[in-house]
Amino acid sequence: MEHRNSTLGSGFTLMGILNDSGYPELLCAMISVLYVLAMTSNGLLLLVITVDARLHVPMYLLLGQLSLMDLLFTSVVTPKAIVDFMLSDNTISFGGCALQMFLALTLGGAEDLLLAFMAYDRYVAICHPLNYMVLMRPRVCWLMVAISWVLASLSALVYTVYTMHYPFCKAREIRHLLCEIPPLLKLACAETTSYELMVYVMGVTFLMPPLSAILASYTLILYTVLRMPSNEGRQKALVTCSSHLTVVGMFYGAATFMYVLPSSLHSPKQDNIISVFYTIVTPALNPLIYSLRNKEVMGALRRVLGEYLLWTPS
Repeated sequence: MEHRNSTLGSGFTLMGILNDSGYPELLCAMISVLYVLAMTSNGLLLLVITVDARLHVPMYLLLGQLSLMDLLFTSVVTPKAIVDFMLSDNTISFGGCALQMFLALTLGGAEDLLLAFMAYDRYVAICHPLNYMVLMRPRVCWLMVAISWVLASLSALVYTVYTMHYPFCKAREIRHLLCEIPPLLKLACAETTSYELMVYVMGVTFLMPPLSAILASYTLILYTVLRMPSNEGRQKALVTCSSHLTVVGMFYGAATFMYVLPSSLHSPKQDNIISVFYTIVTPALNPLIYSLRNKEVMGALRRVLGEYLLWTPS
């Protein structure tokens, strides 16, 4: 097999799900609709949380960060996939591939940590309500946000630099929606077994502690909720927590499949479907899951839209 070192002048071909689909035009239309939905719903949620002073509380500060991450995550992948399909040009430069990998890993890692902090926020609000404004004061909230972004960025930088240092073969077809570690390593012309093992171990290390913290938080929350004397308080707590758990299940299910399951259990088609799920479907659904059953968010949305309509010239 002929080898060639990766250079900034060489690139790859992204053979994503649109290329393997039996109905690519229909799938492209569906992905476009989901992207518009993700941009609109996350943008509206961010606007409402920023503008409405009643939502300037820790829970919604963290939710706003989640919407920002989802909005950026889907924008890293979806527009390029749609444009590439429409122009019949699936190439991506070496630098573009590295940048896409870095951004995707950063945003995915930051969301992983943020979901754990959101679970802790709900735990404090429900199990220790009298101490909530002390334990979740603004400085603590912003520290949580900073930790999520910084740790994820550093981890993504290490992964990206090390993955892209490998020499890749001339047939540089990445059978995936975006540049990610598992499909890229399949193109490497060097031994990657030890690095794949490290990716697996680090994936487990990065995913399991936040997931364990989430499960512990919600176990304690459930125990507290079941002992609540008020049916209304119990119902409100369950609605809020069920929304968060739905998002957690979607995110960690996809992340576990990509980075924890052994590569022998992967196939390009499965990986493509999972990648569409966590880069396009989940960012579109998250704000709907959080807002449609949340009276405070829906009330704030009506107020913000009402003020906008009042200020719009007739």
